[in-house]
Amino acid sequence: MSENKWFGTDGVRGVVGEFPMVADFATSLGKAMAKLICTKYKKVAIARDTRESGKMLEKALSDGLISGGVDVLLLGIMPTPAVTSLVSELNVDMAVMITASHNPNQYNGIKLIANTGDKLADNITARLERFIEKETVEEKNVNIGKIFEDNQVLEKYLKKVKTAVVKEKALVGMKIVVDCANGCFSNILPKVFESLGAEVIVLACSPNGENINSDSGTEHTENMCEKVVDVNADMGIAVDGDGDRIIICDNLGKRIDGDQIIAFLATYYKQHKYLLSDTVVATIVSNPALDIYLANNGIKCVRSIVGERYVIDEMKNVKANIGGEESGHIVISDYAKTGDALIAGLIFAQGVWEQKQKISNLFPLFKPIIRKRIDIKFINKNKMMKAFENDELKQKIGKWKNIIKNDSMVLVRKSGTEPKIQVWVWNDDEDLALNAVQDISAVLEKTEGFESCRKF
Repeated sequence: MSENKWFGTDGVRGVVGEFPMVADFATSLGKAMAKLICTKYKKVAIARDTRESGKMLEKALSDGLISGGVDVLLLGIMPTPAVTSLVSELNVDMAVMITASHNPNQYNGIKLIANTGDKLADNITARLERFIEKETVEEKNVNIGKIFEDNQVLEKYLKKVKTAVVKEKALVGMKIVVDCANGCFSNILPKVFESLGAEVIVLACSPNGENINSDSGTEHTENMCEKVVDVNADMGIAVDGDGDRIIICDNLGKRIDGDQIIAFLATYYKQHKYLLSDTVVATIVSNPALDIYLANNGIKCVRSIVGERYVIDEMKNVKANIGGEESGHIVISDYAKTGDALIAGLIFAQGVWEQKQKISNLFPLFKPIIRKRIDIKFINKNKMMKAFENDELKQKIGKWKNIIKNDSMVLVRKSGTEPKIQVWVWNDDEDLALNAVQDISAVLEKTEGFESCRKF
């Protein structure tokens, strides 16, 4: 797992205008990429989400790359899964996705993608960090790169997406509410579902550069759930700003999280003999009840550490074609290299529509063990790291692990994308779970650098 200085589980991320989300860092990163990675094609593809700040980071990265003699292929606003799916066809050394995913507009980030479509490994981002830290003298380079644009990539992606469609007009008669978080899928996802015959009601599909993920998307599903009930829709689909996460709700507006989506897709695939190795991959924060449900259906659930790319690594290890996270990253490797909300949504919608039942009659597929979670946010990563090593915190964790056992669990982990520590407790005794999560969190709340907490 990444212990890099700036790069986390999904690239580098932060508040725009604060290091490292500043132009100087992006330019230095571009120079490092040019020097260390771009040795074959001497070309990098860059895409971005709908944040206004993406233009600044795009220009700064491009400046660093072309100064190092590397050409830049600008893809414009593009979902992350489109980039990972097609980078291998672009004759580039790598791709960059400028996005902070599900985070608010004041954040932005830089995801680095190998020309295989995989996220760059920790050892490579560590080399880039060391280069940036040591960069002192500008090297003379007589070969300056050029900037090009490619407007055909999206159409190529949509052709790939359509291979996941079972039949023409597969969703005729279905009414769907879609919330695109004012992000990359705003002008894409509704049209795809309409092309399959569904009636689509749109929410948060009007990006203006400042409203990405604002009270919308996978982090704020309340509006979607309410709208589904208001318009008597069959289901709702919410995606995040860059399109790699999905959360669904049924016809009663009840939320269907990533664990339930994984469970449905796994059993649907097994019934149709599509499931490889009779195995799926989830992370250590997926509900323990997921494993029990899958085992009862003849499916093995393998756990990875948290982070989409660790899920993908484990999927490769066990030769699985379905994996994901409770947060809504759903990877179906038959069609996508990474989490793809459009692909997952299409296959899910077709699968439930085949059942010819109200979705509320199908879900939940299993009763989750009660989960309590509190996220403790710190003013910066250094304060967070120091708090995580607190002796009193370790003692509290040990105490509650001795109390909560069997099918229950206590987990305290550092976020891979933000300066926060997550405290999770699963136990069917709700009062006990609440006491545990509050007791552990209380230690962190009095630690130096504490900023805020959020209860789930």
